[in-house]
Amino acid sequence: MIKRLPCVLLIIALGLFTLGADSTNRRFEKVGHQLMCTCGCNQVLLECNHVGCTSSDGMRSELMAGIKGSDNDKTVLQTFVEKYGPTVLAAPTMVGFNRVAWITPYAVFILGIGLAVFVVRNWKLRPASAPARSTAKVPEADAMEAFRERARKETDI
Repeated sequence: MIKRLPCVLLIIALGLFTLGADSTNRRFEKVGHQLMCTCGCNQVLLECNHVGCTSSDGMRSELMAGIKGSDNDKTVLQTFVEKYGPTVLAAPTMVGFNRVAWITPYAVFILGIGLAVFVVRNWKLRPASAPARSTAKVPEADAMEAFRERARKETDI
């Protein structure tokens, strides 16, 4: 039993070590997908893939250092906002005027549906127009032939 104790402790230590690394990697992925690269590519930080990007490598290392040094993801995000500004966030916050960025798409969608329903309902309720009736009598076949003959003479066909 005593000979197995070091092996059991080693297995437990390795398990705890990999759990901690897995947690750090998950936090890195989670927070990294909430940030935008500042190089101008308009991509999420962890998905910035253009060659020679000077911003993404430095920001990724800052992110990893922030995650290792802090227990709170909001603190890490706030640090990036203080350094790079609010445009570094992939989604706007629900504070102040930024609420407009969340509300506007839904409001426009609802207004568009309402407008479409209004237009369709008005088209549907409009009375159908009756086809125009001609009161003139249709000339008989001989009269039509006379018109054709006159048209041929006048156009020289």
